[in-house]
Amino acid sequence: MKRELYDTDHEDFRAMARAFVAKEVNPHLAAWEAAGQVDRSLFRAAGAAGLLGLGVEEEYGGSGVDDFRYNAVLNEELCRAGATSVVMNINGFTDLIAPYFRELAAPEQKARWLPRLADGSLVAAIAMTEPGAGSDLRGIRTRAERTADGYVLNGTKTFISNGILADLVIVVARTDAEDGQEGLSLFVVEQDMPGFERGRKLDKLGLSAQDTAELSFTDVPVPAANLLGEEGQGLAYLKRNLPQERISVTVTAAATMRRVLDETIAYTRDRIVFGRPLSELQATRFTLAELATETEIAQTFTDRCVAALVAGRLTATEAAMAKWWVTERQQHLVTRCLQLHGGYGYMTEYPIARDFVDTRASTLFAGTTEIMKEIIGKSLLR
Repeated sequence: MKRELYDTDHEDFRAMARAFVAKEVNPHLAAWEAAGQVDRSLFRAAGAAGLLGLGVEEEYGGSGVDDFRYNAVLNEELCRAGATSVVMNINGFTDLIAPYFRELAAPEQKARWLPRLADGSLVAAIAMTEPGAGSDLRGIRTRAERTADGYVLNGTKTFISNGILADLVIVVARTDAEDGQEGLSLFVVEQDMPGFERGRKLDKLGLSAQDTAELSFTDVPVPAANLLGEEGQGLAYLKRNLPQERISVTVTAAATMRRVLDETIAYTRDRIVFGRPLSELQATRFTLAELATETEIAQTFTDRCVAALVAGRLTATEAAMAKWWVTERQQHLVTRCLQLHGGYGYMTEYPIARDFVDTRASTLFAGTTEIMKEIIGKSLLR
């Protein structure tokens, strides 16, 4: 089915992104997965190619074009190459982190950080989740107490993507102990600040090339110049940007569904069972028909949400609908496709085995399926 989301400029960008992935990602992916993290050279290469400055103002080294469809194209090309675990490295910045700097940073802050983030010489992360606070951001306990010239930060964060490599971390901390609703603020913590330590690199199920870390902050002195946006408005900022994060996850899920389905169709044509190709069995054809239909529906809804995001019309409820449904369909499809591979699907030398474990996180991060349903349900009953 022809997609109407992209125009000629986006498809030209796709050709460039595909060439970048073939040259700078594919040859290194196995080594990165074995190491448990990408090399910093990936960020420098992406910066040189202009892939980290999507949406960032030209004066700070970016493209100057704020159009999430370019982000989606890059995401799709990484997934097309089977580099799902690299998505959070590159698109983690463009989709999740850059909007905070672009929308909240003062001019002097942008001048300090954005040019080096856009060229890949700095790596950034965002630290929301804590051992006792995941999808419920109101449960955050990390504290930032005022001092004469800034703040002192104390707390612990976990499940932080790019936490090992990050030079800058946007930390969500509580600045008002009495105000659970509006008492959160955002701070940019730099790697050389005393008291900022990285814990262990977490051993995950899947997404092996994406480093995920624990971070701790013990009496970290954070200057007032590193407050991002206004004090006490952190929750509002997070709620404003979470829909884009959830659509980014949705784009990854839909693109992965397409690739896994295509690879499985090819496998069933080549695999001989009882003297004939697996694809000639009616049960196989019925399964593929179901999965192809679900993939088209997922892609159509995803494209509609991306278009709404670009137009500034995407609601938090729509983003939650897309995120839970498409990621759940992604897991269903990957499981069924692995089944069609038979015993070979259980072997890690086959891409479907890697997809099986890489897919598992999609219904968990950026808000679990259950939290997405809660958001939707509350919107229906207002």
